[in-house]
Amino acid sequence: MMQNNSKNDSEIIANYKKDALDQSFRDSVGTISKEGNRNYVVPQKPNGRLYNLRSYFSYFYLVLFFTLPFIKVEGEPLFLFNVLERKFIFFGKIFWPQDFFIFAIGLLTFIVFVILFTVAFGRIFCGWACPQTIFMEMVFRKIEYFIDGDANQQKKLKAMPWNTEKIIKRATKIFVFFSLSFLIANFFLGYIIGIDELIVHIKAGIFVEFGTFSALVIFTLVFFFVYYWFREQACIIVCPYGRLQGVLLDRNSILVAYDYVRGEPRGKLSDTTNDKGDCVNCHACVRVCPTGIDIRNGTQLECVNCTACIDACDEIMDHIHKPKGLIRYASENGIALKQKMTYSWRLKLYTLVLSLLLLFLGVLLMTRADVAARMMRTSGQTYQLLSDHKISNLYNIKLVNKTRKNIHLDLKLENLDGEIKLIGVVDVPKESYFQTSFFIILKNEQLKARKTKVKVGIYENGKRMDVLTAFFLGPSV
Repeated sequence: MMQNNSKNDSEIIANYKKDALDQSFRDSVGTISKEGNRNYVVPQKPNGRLYNLRSYFSYFYLVLFFTLPFIKVEGEPLFLFNVLERKFIFFGKIFWPQDFFIFAIGLLTFIVFVILFTVAFGRIFCGWACPQTIFMEMVFRKIEYFIDGDANQQKKLKAMPWNTEKIIKRATKIFVFFSLSFLIANFFLGYIIGIDELIVHIKAGIFVEFGTFSALVIFTLVFFFVYYWFREQACIIVCPYGRLQGVLLDRNSILVAYDYVRGEPRGKLSDTTNDKGDCVNCHACVRVCPTGIDIRNGTQLECVNCTACIDACDEIMDHIHKPKGLIRYASENGIALKQKMTYSWRLKLYTLVLSLLLLFLGVLLMTRADVAARMMRTSGQTYQLLSDHKISNLYNIKLVNKTRKNIHLDLKLENLDGEIKLIGVVDVPKESYFQTSFFIILKNEQLKARKTKVKVGIYENGKRMDVLTAFFLGPSV
């Protein structure tokens, strides 16, 4: 009986939603007109509690972005992503191609993290932490509001003929946008080759470091194109995360949503019918949307969860003396079942898994060995019989110093009583490779088979860095 009731309730909710929501928007892309031209989105300037919180977070983000390249750890940047030289630095630790397994594990961890995060919290990253959103909405858009005015003033400016006012505003906007794009391009390149190296290249001049200046020009033009003209299209067309959202979200995912149960049927404020919902069809949520969608039509690819519609709707609800939250962070099931958003066991579980994944990756990064070593017997060489019933084998060892200091290493036998004779000394330069050879000498009576496993410890100032294994060949027993 309870199962039947639950089924009936679900059917009623589904039919209500189907009747309440206009689905015609799915027949076309909101930023493309019927003629196939670009619909240039001009949102109204948002305002409200969530917008202020996003602004404070953005300021913190921007401070980090422009200061991190100057932070050094033992003379090296805190972060470096030098793809050209295959040199990567995370939190002051240098990672080499030999650390590929950490990269692979980190990539898998990141993929799982993205999937679980999206399933649980939707596209909250897009609205709050994505660089595209932060720079577009919190930097370039605010400058545009300052120069061109709010949405209505921008539309009037676009429609007016070319006069002194329009030329000055357009020229000022282009100059400021291009200058900011150039500044961002410099710091972006600073994360790739290092800010100190970038300064050296700039001082050397365009003809000496033509490649660096070419990269700066390309990055500047790309950023200018995106923030001046392409804008929300980067989120809708280019970014793959919006596509992932479509297959990862479920009815329990937290996202910016319109409460159609409370808001429908829509009607004007003057409409006093009893069955009218709280939505007064003012379109305030549509006018502030940076991607030009109507959130009342349900979850959409274009929605980046920026919360501008929440602030706009809450302001209207205040004016008409209705409860806030007609548009809010909620799940589909939460709205359908008229439940307030709570930190459910499901969200707690996902948060725990996400935290464990980050902890696991952090442990991998922090416990990575500073020295990578590989040892093997010299090919083509057999054992050598020595005096005093001793036998020697020749080995090659390759070492990678991942630190920023020159290190001296010692080799010791770990599992057998024998002797190691180095050909030279093991002094490995900082951030470099080193290769040498050495002999392992054992007494004949220690050999119980043709092949005997030997373990060689690598030590720096008495501290064991690594243990290598190989086989020691001797005469047949």
